[in-house]
Amino acid sequence: MVTVTRGGVILAVVTVLAGPLLAAAPAYAAPGPDASQPAGLPVSAPQPPPPVDVFVEVTPSTVQPGYLVGIRASCRDNSVGATVVSDAFGAIGVQPQRGVLTAAPMVRERTRPGNYRVKLECRDGETASTMLQVVKKVPEHPSRGPATGFGGGSGGMTGKLLLPGGAALTITGLIVAVLALRRPRTVRGAVRR
Repeated sequence: MVTVTRGGVILAVVTVLAGPLLAAAPAYAAPGPDASQPAGLPVSAPQPPPPVDVFVEVTPSTVQPGYLVGIRASCRDNSVGATVVSDAFGAIGVQPQRGVLTAAPMVRERTRPGNYRVKLECRDGETASTMLQVVKKVPEHPSRGPATGFGGGSGGMTGKLLLPGGAALTITGLIVAVLALRRPRTVRGAVRR
């Protein structure tokens, strides 16, 4: 015969109710050593400025003909403009704005679908490039991300059963706890009649 104690029931109820909450809580790592400060240097040692990246970004990276794209770029000297060239929209000037170079050109109406190179030409001769994809029609809804991780992220029936299954287990645990608390107790050593 299995005996159920009040403490055991309370522990079971707390586990059923608090377990999912504790499992969903984010884990915080203890702060480690400062990775930006090389080991062996005193704290007050002057650090060289980080190297300036020369880059160009196009947003969105997939677009239909006739639509605007945003260009964000950087040269070593962002206080003066630069030129961005692409067969999708021609040559345009990018101007300084909040520490970067920006522009918003329109992809030509007659641009055929395909991948087009977008090249940044800085005044000091440095260059950077990225790709712009022109398509006939952009999908209405973006595709889902990769199906990775825990929690039914792989799709299928599993993801749809997690919430109802968890709720059913929680309710079942509560019913068992209430029934166990209402059950008549026997004292050890006493004989039941």
